[in-house]
Order: sequence, then C-alpha cells, then structure tokens
Amino acid sequence: MKRASLILLALLIFSCGKKESDLTVIGHIKGLQKGTVYLQQLKDTTLVVLDSLEIQGDGNFELQSALDEPEVLYLRLDKNGAEDSRISFFANKGVTEINTTLKRFAYDAKINGSKQQEKLEEFNAILSKFNNQNLELIKSRFEAQQSGNTELIEARELEAKNLLKRKYLYAINFAVNNKDSEVAPYIALAEIFDANTNYLDTIYNALPKHIAASKYGKQLDTYIKNRKAEEKN
Repeated sequence: MKRASLILLALLIFSCGKKESDLTVIGHIKGLQKGTVYLQQLKDTTLVVLDSLEIQGDGNFELQSALDEPEVLYLRLDKNGAEDSRISFFANKGVTEINTTLKRFAYDAKINGSKQQEKLEEFNAILSKFNNQNLELIKSRFEAQQSGNTELIEARELEAKNLLKRKYLYAINFAVNNKDSEVAPYIALAEIFDANTNYLDTIYNALPKHIAASKYGKQLDTYIKNRKAEEKN
C-alpha cells in the first residue's frame, strides 16, 4: 500500500511539473522520405527549438509546445544536412495544420490554424502585389540608369517613392482596422519598422489595452521609444 502511494505521488509530481502543450502542429510534407522538422520560436535574436521530429518514410509530422499567447513561430525542415527551409506562421493555442511539398517547402505551404494567421495571410496577399510592383520598378530603374536618361531616372525614382508610401499607408490602415488582433503590432514591427515614428505611433495608439499588453504590442512600444530617443541624439 505504501509503495503504491509513493508511485502515485511521484506521478502526481511529474504531471504537475510537466508544462502543458497548448499548441499542436500537424501536417504533411509531400515527397519527403527522410528528414527532421523543427518547431522554432524567436527569443531575442535567436531561434530556439520548441519541439522536433525525425521523419522516416511518410512525410507526416506532429509537433507540440506550450504557448503563452499568439505569436509567430517557425517550422523548419533540415533534409539530410541540406540547406534549411523555413515556414513562418502565426500560432495560437489549439491545432495548426501545415501541408506543403519537399520541392517548394516554403512556397507551397498551406496553413490552417489561428484567426491571426488568416489575418496575416489577408495582409500578405496585398503586400505581395506591392512587392511585385517594386521588383518591376527596380528593373525599370536599372534600365533607365543604363540609358542615361535623367528625366526617366527621376520619374522611376518618384514612382518608387510613391509605391513605398502606398505600401506604408496600406500597412497602417490594415493594422488600425484590425487593431483587436495581435497581427496589428506585428505588421508594424515586421513590415514598416523603418517608417516615420508618427506612422508607428498611429498604430500603437489605436491598440486596445489587451493588444498593447501582448508580446508584439510591448515590443512595438519599446521600439518606438528607442527610435524617438535615437532621433533626439
């Protein structure tokens, strides 16, 4: 009886000490026969591993982790020592499903999970159009420089400035219109961090208290304060 009580006590201590897995990431990597997948989190400037799995044969995976609040995590594939591939996604408690291919690991990713991920994908769909336009402008600016046509060069530079301004305005409007989501401060930090601090202030000041107190809300507040301090010097 005493021995059974000791075993029960040991199991109770172990279960209390073990941190619960709030997040489960499942999925399939088409074409993968052998490799290792890692669930990673950015801490300060370093990516740390939350969970990992060595895949043998079928490309299916399941990873788990504790998660204090919604944040962007990373799914990394290390294939037999080859160059790493990484998928970023906005995680929240519950199940996130990521299906992709070995050949185009990051580009073919289909992610089904949090509401924050849905908002981020909505934002990125328009952002990609701005990025494509920017690539076209880079090409046309190079051609203008090669031609030596001063007026054409100035015209292309003006187009580039206007495109950047439209991108910033889109990001600001999207963040403000979705101020109740952790995606709002994340967009400010990830996409328009080099914008005028007045623009960043516009986003931060629109955040409700619970979003301002989130991981990215607090990071945005600190970043704006540091920027303003640097600008004074």
